[in-house]
Amino acid sequence: MTKSELRRTIRALKAQFDAAQLASLSEAICRKVLSHPRWKSARAVLLYASLPDEVDTTPLISQALQDGKRLFLPVVEGEVLSLKSYTGEVVIGPFGIQEPVGERLLDYKLIDLAVIPGMAFDRDGHRLGRGKGYYDRLLPDLPAYRIGLCFPFQLLANVPTDRYDQQVNEVITE
Repeated sequence: MTKSELRRTIRALKAQFDAAQLASLSEAICRKVLSHPRWKSARAVLLYASLPDEVDTTPLISQALQDGKRLFLPVVEGEVLSLKSYTGEVVIGPFGIQEPVGERLLDYKLIDLAVIPGMAFDRDGHRLGRGKGYYDRLLPDLPAYRIGLCFPFQLLANVPTDRYDQQVNEVITE
């Protein structure tokens, strides 16, 4: 299956679930993240503001702020993702994603843990994104431990990859 075909297949699978079902799955996934040793020890975390068809990271964002972690979210700037500090204030970015208005992070080595979205993952940490390559351009500069989040139907035996695709260290699902 090509990457485009797989994206269509995953979108069709997502459409079989209603918002309440995806919310329930998201809660279980977030509980796993919050109990993960890497989360507990992280002082600075990269998260993503979730789209309606992604694992909802709202509980992670709230808990990170409550725990006093430094929190960063990605911002689309042209063809790249930059990272900005999140303190609660957001604007809607070019893809309808909430983006922080905080200070830009220049030293990516400060991030201890990066939580990454994807259309699909496999157990080896291969990731299929939405097709624009934003995370594949960001991740080589980000030495943090990477956790991919996905719904169970997004975790596959194999994900097609090419030489530009960046892996995660671990995948968490329900």
